[in-house]
Amino acid sequence: MSAARTVARGLPMEPGVYRFRDEAGKVLYVGRAVNLRRRVLSYWTHLGDRPRLRRMVERIDRVEAAWCDSEHEAAWLERNLLEHSKPRWNRTKGGQEVVGYIRYDEGPRRPELRFAHLVTGPAQHFGPYLGGVRIRLALSALHRVLPLAYSGTTNGSAREFAELFGIGPADRETLARTAIAVLERDPAAVTALRAELERRRDRAAAELRFEFAAKLQEEIAGLDWIVAEQKVSWLEPRDADVYGWADDVLVHFQVRAGRMCKWTQRAATSSVARDRVAATPALWQPFAQRNAELAARLLRG
Repeated sequence: MSAARTVARGLPMEPGVYRFRDEAGKVLYVGRAVNLRRRVLSYWTHLGDRPRLRRMVERIDRVEAAWCDSEHEAAWLERNLLEHSKPRWNRTKGGQEVVGYIRYDEGPRRPELRFAHLVTGPAQHFGPYLGGVRIRLALSALHRVLPLAYSGTTNGSAREFAELFGIGPADRETLARTAIAVLERDPAAVTALRAELERRRDRAAAELRFEFAAKLQEEIAGLDWIVAEQKVSWLEPRDADVYGWADDVLVHFQVRAGRMCKWTQRAATSSVARDRVAATPALWQPFAQRNAELAARLLRG
């Protein structure tokens, strides 16, 4: 059993990004995983008839990993890293998912939440998110429980639907405030919306409306995706240097123009690391410390 494979057994069973290096320290491949340990170990056990990857595995000397707080965060970190620098064994420079946003138009005639490919105009935007299908499923979940689009002042069919829902212009502010709270990941708002979707799903299943129940489950999954913690890609073009240190290993994540796009680690004493770690913004400190401890553990392994 190779040393790299042995080290991989110490990876967490959590989402994240992994990186393989050769004996010279050159990055061979960057990937992401829902379960880091299972995914990385699969390179030694489940390659089947993939001779290209087998050739790469023979060159792996070291395994590195960044432990993320959600699958969505891992997807974004992988994309950002690959857009910044594509290793030889990766086929594409970035991810395959569509990048999208949720736009809130607050006009009194027809206020609504909708999918947007770009941030344009003065309207409020949320995101960025990865995956057009997941974003649209999340929007469907929001519209189902919070029919904001029917709280405007329009007439015709929209007014008829509003009457069916029992809402009107007087409800617009409350519906908008609740939807925005969900998109801003307010725990109480997210929990309440998810509970209502689950209630409707379970009722549909009890009534043997299984296709509708499955549709609601897909919407719940879409909602979970967009409200999961994700701090490696931002709307605001902020810059930051994120450092974590443990057992003489200094990990550095570079954030530029709102994207965490570079990840390095090196040996460093506590005196060298102290000021850098202290200057790391509070938002990233738990992430950085956890990954410094993981890096040290993998190096020891």
